[in-house]
Amino acid sequence: MDFKDKKEVQKRIEFLRQELEKHNYRYYVLNDPQISDFEYDGMMSDLASLEKMYPEFASPDSPTVKVGSDIAGKAPGTREFRQYRHRYPMLSLGNTYNIEELQDFDRRAREGAGSSFNYSCELKFDGTAICLTYSKGRLVRALTRGDGTVGDDVTDNVRTISSIPVHIGDVPWDFEIRGEIYMPFASFNALNEERLDIGDQPFANPRNAAAGSLKTLDPKEVHRRGLECVLYHIIGDDLPFKYHSEALEWAAGHNLPVSKYSRLCHDMDEVRAYISEWDTRRKTLPFATDGIVIKVDDLALQTRLGYTAKSPRWATAYKFKPEQALTRLLSIDYQVGRTGAVTPVANLDPVPLSGTTVKRASLHNADQMELLDIRIGDYVYVEKGGEIIPKITGVELSKRPAEAEVPHFPTICPDCGAPLVKDESEARHYCLNEACPTRVKGAFLHFISRKAMNINAGEATIDQLYDKGYIRELPDLYRLNMEQLLTLDGWKEKSAGNFLESVSASVKVPFGRVLFALGIRHIGETTAKTLAARFGNIEAMEKASREEFLEIEDIGEVIADSLVEYFGNEGHRRIIQELRDFGLQFADNSAASRLSDRLSGCTVVVSGNFTRPRDEMKALIAAHGGKNTGSVSGKTTYLLAGEKAGPEKLAKAEKLGVKVITEEEFYSIINS
Repeated sequence: MDFKDKKEVQKRIEFLRQELEKHNYRYYVLNDPQISDFEYDGMMSDLASLEKMYPEFASPDSPTVKVGSDIAGKAPGTREFRQYRHRYPMLSLGNTYNIEELQDFDRRAREGAGSSFNYSCELKFDGTAICLTYSKGRLVRALTRGDGTVGDDVTDNVRTISSIPVHIGDVPWDFEIRGEIYMPFASFNALNEERLDIGDQPFANPRNAAAGSLKTLDPKEVHRRGLECVLYHIIGDDLPFKYHSEALEWAAGHNLPVSKYSRLCHDMDEVRAYISEWDTRRKTLPFATDGIVIKVDDLALQTRLGYTAKSPRWATAYKFKPEQALTRLLSIDYQVGRTGAVTPVANLDPVPLSGTTVKRASLHNADQMELLDIRIGDYVYVEKGGEIIPKITGVELSKRPAEAEVPHFPTICPDCGAPLVKDESEARHYCLNEACPTRVKGAFLHFISRKAMNINAGEATIDQLYDKGYIRELPDLYRLNMEQLLTLDGWKEKSAGNFLESVSASVKVPFGRVLFALGIRHIGETTAKTLAARFGNIEAMEKASREEFLEIEDIGEVIADSLVEYFGNEGHRRIIQELRDFGLQFADNSAASRLSDRLSGCTVVVSGNFTRPRDEMKALIAAHGGKNTGSVSGKTTYLLAGEKAGPEKLAKAEKLGVKVITEEEFYSIINS
């Protein structure tokens, strides 16, 4: 090879390293990957091959020998976490998409073993890595993988995950146990539905949602998002185990969350059978998996086989190829949401994918479009992120037609013509004109929805009412009359009467749902109910400070700022007053059905698990005249402590002299 060719190789190596570092940052820190795992792994494989062929270009800083880092730094939407050094390096796994390559792994392991052994095969949960440290049976620290040597301390957030015990009984030795924080599909769907409701961009897949949630600003928000954990590796000095499977059985016996889907395999035939079985069965699971992890079960053999700079030699991962489809991009729509967010949506030639026909896919934002270098007329690859949300992951440049047209993200609102403003923290463009027709109609659709005011109408009705000039602000719904409704296409007296009856009935909707119906940015259904129960009426919320909002469980800085901004707007306060004049409920009338005043004047903090849901415990406190808050302070009357109550809250209660009561003692108080 001549000098010029070597220059080209070196240039290609440097390009791959830069691309992989960029995608590492988007994946681990921003939780916003722009390429699929398959594409990323392909680039990593290309780089490893080139470095092996040309060792003179090897580097200790190459992504092939460094673990991708999730240390947050000052990434948008995250805070700076304190970092600690891992006692034992936290490496990543090698992986393959090729069954035949598993034979090479097996051959190397058997050459190092010299005798027969078993493999432990486990599902590869698609989440974010975590390392838990237990001392004398108590959880003392939780670290992310970080860069493999140093990790972010997320202990406060991890303590809110109910499946992770903070105490497992008296254990005479300290140990680390590693695993994955993941988000089940049910939590993921509920979170994305709420984010769409409140005008936030949905997460692309459960892995991103889990990683982003673990690094959120407020532990209260982490608790609310329904994260789960699976643990799969115990490490420590002089642990009393001979086999990996034995260690996991011990962990399960101490209430640590261990996967029930693991299996011991005696040879590669059984490993392949396990892979084949789960390539199908995984699609019925309530959480995302992206492969199978194969580990040597004998711990002494693990030690003999050792590690490379980046991964163990005694374990590897077989990754399932993502199901994707290639189809033509016909056009791009720019949709305005009720909060003003403008989202590009690709219109596609219909294509079957994972059991459904995909016609549209989100392009997320202008940055994503630029990154993909997408054109109208391109053939694009479509996947389902987490097998749920269709997304475009790449462009097949070899099929790009000569007439392919470069799309231009609008600079003005496609509906009202107002200038768009880019929110750098979200990489999204917004129309700030509250009179924008699409925003107005979106606000009405949210207001009349079943979870809000439950008014008997749909999008076609709102469109007609708006087009005829009958509605512009929410109170206009309560000014509508029969004469106006009969001018709508296809409406008769019966349909108009049904509509007016549902409008009249909506004035009885409780305060929490009315608050949700207002469409305050970042305020979902659950948060609205929490706020209504805490403040009792809209006047108290209008007067509340940012600090008062932050005192409430599940309320973080973003929500508090949104509430202060909303109630500081004179136009919003006027609309609320007009709705009150029409009889809508802007006060919590639950006092009328109060069971007693036995907790009147008492402030109660609830922590831990109980024989009934926590929401019911909080409702009982309110029903007996008490007030719920999320944190212990000098004003707290009782800390109601259930099983696995937060140790920090218990310690603070003891320090401040706050009385700690059990569930049984609580019932004695309210039933006395």
